[in-house]
Amino acid sequence: MLTVRVIPCLDIQGGRVVKGVQFEGLRDAGDPLELAERYDRAGADELCFLDIRASDQQRSILLELLAKVASRLFIPFTVGGGIRSIEDVRAVLMAGADKVSIGSAAVADPQLVARAANQFGSQCVVVSLDVRRTPEGYRLTSHGGRQTTDRDALEFASQVAQLGAGELLVNDMDADGTRAGFGHDLNLAIAQRVQIPVIASGGAGQLQHFAEAVTLGGATAVLAASVLHDGTFTVRDVKQAMRDRGLAVRL
Repeated sequence: MLTVRVIPCLDIQGGRVVKGVQFEGLRDAGDPLELAERYDRAGADELCFLDIRASDQQRSILLELLAKVASRLFIPFTVGGGIRSIEDVRAVLMAGADKVSIGSAAVADPQLVARAANQFGSQCVVVSLDVRRTPEGYRLTSHGGRQTTDRDALEFASQVAQLGAGELLVNDMDADGTRAGFGHDLNLAIAQRVQIPVIASGGAGQLQHFAEAVTLGGATAVLAASVLHDGTFTVRDVKQAMRDRGLAVRL
C-alpha cells in the first residue's frame, strides 16, 4: 500500500513565507530556511516552495533563495512560481529542486508540460491547478488566483495528465486559508479522471480533514501551510490522525 504524503507548503513573497485567505490579506509566517529545516526534522515527506507573485509580476523565480532552501533539505523538494519555459524548468532543477510545479504557464501553453516531461521525466513535473467554482462549473485561475479563465478544470486535468504530468497539485481557491476543510468534491472529480497522484491543497483546519482528503476526496497526498506554520498541528499530529483512520503513513 502506498503511503499518504504530508507536504508542508512555503508560499514565498519578498523572500519570506506568507499566508492569507484565498491568497489575500497576506501576513508574514516566518523565515523559509528556518521553516524548511523544521519540517525536514519533523518528518515531512516532501516540501513545496511556491513563489506566489512570480507569475503575476512576470519575473523569474527566486533561484538564490530556493538553492539555499534546497541545501538544508534531505526530503524531496517541489518548486513553483514563474516557471514559463524549459529553460526555467532546467534552472530550478539545477538549483536543487527535485520537482517543478507549473501553473499559469501550463494554462497558457499545455504543451509545456509535454516538453518538460519529455526532457526531464514525468516524475519531476507537477501541474498546479488553482480552481474556483462558478455557475458554469470548476474553472481554472491563473497568476496566483487573480485571473479566472474559461478553462474547465476537469478537462484540463485530464489533458495535462495525458501530456505527461507526473502529479496534480489541486488548490481549491474557495477553501484556501479558510480552515473549513479540503474541497472533496473537486479533488474526487479530478482523481476519478486521471491515473496520476492528486495532491489536495487548500482548507485544512482540523486533523480529521487530512484523512477525509484521502477517504472522501481521492487524494494521495495532502498539502498544508498555515495550520503547520502557526503550530496548530505538527506533521506528526497529522500523520498520527491519518494512521488512526487506517491510512498508511511514514512515521
